[in-house]
Amino acid sequence: MKIFDRYIFKNLLIATVFIAMTLAAVIFLTQSLRFLELVIESGASSSVFWALTVLALPRFFEIILPLSLMAATLFIYNRMTSDSELIVVRSVGCAPSTLARPAVTLALLVTLVLLSITLWVAPKSLNTMQHMRQMIKAQFSTLLFREGVFNQIGKGLTVYVRERGEEGSLYGLMIHDGREASKAPATILAKRGTLVSVDEGYQVIVYDGTRHEYGDGVLKRLNFNRYMIDLPDSDPVRQRWAEPDERTIFELLNPDPAEQRDVESLRDFKVEIHRRIISPLLAVVFTLISCAVLLIGPVDRRGQLRRIIFAVMLVVFIQGVYIAAYNFARQSDLGLFLMYALVFCPLSACVFALSGLSEGVRRRVLYRAPHDSEAV
Repeated sequence: MKIFDRYIFKNLLIATVFIAMTLAAVIFLTQSLRFLELVIESGASSSVFWALTVLALPRFFEIILPLSLMAATLFIYNRMTSDSELIVVRSVGCAPSTLARPAVTLALLVTLVLLSITLWVAPKSLNTMQHMRQMIKAQFSTLLFREGVFNQIGKGLTVYVRERGEEGSLYGLMIHDGREASKAPATILAKRGTLVSVDEGYQVIVYDGTRHEYGDGVLKRLNFNRYMIDLPDSDPVRQRWAEPDERTIFELLNPDPAEQRDVESLRDFKVEIHRRIISPLLAVVFTLISCAVLLIGPVDRRGQLRRIIFAVMLVVFIQGVYIAAYNFARQSDLGLFLMYALVFCPLSACVFALSGLSEGVRRRVLYRAPHDSEAV
């Protein structure tokens, strides 16, 4: 049976990887839209865009991998049933638990991978992504000239741009400069301008405009062909407070007692710790549910569509209630209890159903079902 176990394991692994990569590609595309506007308007390089998108992916594998493994288990075991492969193996006396062994083995391996992701990889990548976004916003805050609105660039400098062109060109500018308290504020109107980089930072060079300055009861006007305005340096990157989902398991277990927000968020830290321990076990739960639904009872070679739909609905129900229980756990310990129940109750029921202890129950219940009368 070791050869047959390796055969099933190999097919399950290939199917799981394929489905997981497909789902990851879909999420990759959807997540990339979140950073597209920021990267384009800030003028950051394409490598920054790809880095942000890739760093956003690990936290989604907590959902992708269990669902991919469940779908692969349903597909492989249903295909082997249709091809009569499982029927031949069962005819020599293999129990459902033996047939489910390769899938459970793969599920345990996936659980270990998920533990490493949820405990360390995902929070690290999420924290790095948020830090990069903060740096980009601070570094390019002076360059984010939005069309048709008054852009506040630092203290005392406001820039209005009617239209932005290519390579930093600007059209229809109005700039109000009141940064120097010792001088009267000035308003510059120009038909066009250009954003350029210099050694000291950035400048806006405007052409064909006028400079208006009001002081001591006198309005002064200066017509110019070319005028330069220095932009302020980017804002410093402030030390931001890391959210619970951005912290590794060690950081959650050791909050800073001197940090007020850490003290106020101890409940959230506790719930997050439990979630990271429980969530990876859903891979085993979903796999056992799929095996129990497809492997227990008589086999119908004409198809097992009803069983597959039932397994999918049961998994979707557990996943949905689990997410609701996690949100509820932030207010009550009952939510934590429900999270554990949603994992260990189906786990225990499926282990019992697949074991030989439930053989008598299966014969009395499943073999007498009306829809099994035509089963082979």
